[in-house]
Amino acid sequence: MLLILLTPALFALSVLAALDVQVPEDPVVARFGSDVTLNCSFSSGSAFNLSDLSIFWHLTDTKRPVHYFSSGLDQDIYSNRTQLYWGELGSGNASLLLRRVQIQDEGSFTCFVRIREYNSAALLLQVAASYSKPQLTLEPDSNLRPGDEVSVSCLAYGGYPQATVLWQDGKGANLTENVTTSQVASDEGLFHVRSVLQVMLEPNSTYSCVVRNPVLGEETHASVTITGQHMSFPPLALWVTVGLAVCLLGLLVTLAYICRHKIRESCKEGAAVEQGQETEDEESKTAMQPLKTRK
Repeated sequence: MLLILLTPALFALSVLAALDVQVPEDPVVARFGSDVTLNCSFSSGSAFNLSDLSIFWHLTDTKRPVHYFSSGLDQDIYSNRTQLYWGELGSGNASLLLRRVQIQDEGSFTCFVRIREYNSAALLLQVAASYSKPQLTLEPDSNLRPGDEVSVSCLAYGGYPQATVLWQDGKGANLTENVTTSQVASDEGLFHVRSVLQVMLEPNSTYSCVVRNPVLGEETHASVTITGQHMSFPPLALWVTVGLAVCLLGLLVTLAYICRHKIRESCKEGAAVEQGQETEDEESKTAMQPLKTRK
């Protein structure tokens, strides 16, 4: 018969391995302001009493306590926002309900379980929030013509984590040059994004801003189209041009009428002078006829 003797260290490892604690391998994604369950399950391999069960949740990096359960005593020590599933503790469910998720909740949580022996496992919580639909503005926003330099600003609010911003033209080409993007966190930790594109305008130009949330996989976008008519003839300049044209036309008509009237008067005066000369010639001839008769 072969006898196997276990040293105290090996015995401790074998006892430790008897309690299996499992948590999700992939990060748990929670939306800002919503509730989320941090799943944790355990298996002891044998029956146990709740009086023998201890569950301790804490932040992995700082060891800050989050929730504690032992000997039937349940304590929420994380801003009164956590709760265990009491009715499922006996079946090996040590999951933690976290209410009203905040940005500062993001990080690693450790689930510690003890039933005579103990074991633990850690999971990662990622917080995410959707960005608002972008708003586009132009500067300057009037008297624009092809060839003018203009700043197209894209604004989006209330998202997390930091967004990626993509600019495209009307053909879908990526506009990567002359783009400046800034992202500023609010008091709640949510980001406000402002991205500015510097371009030289072309006729019928279209510019699109795409804001992406890398965790949620969401995209929001907005676009602006500037037509050639708008760039060449802004409303104010158009009415000024029409007014000047009407005034010029009226001036030309007036000048034409005056010139025509002057020409007619000149023609009448010329005709009167010519008629007067003919009359004088006839009178001269009549006066000379008696002289010829006397001879």
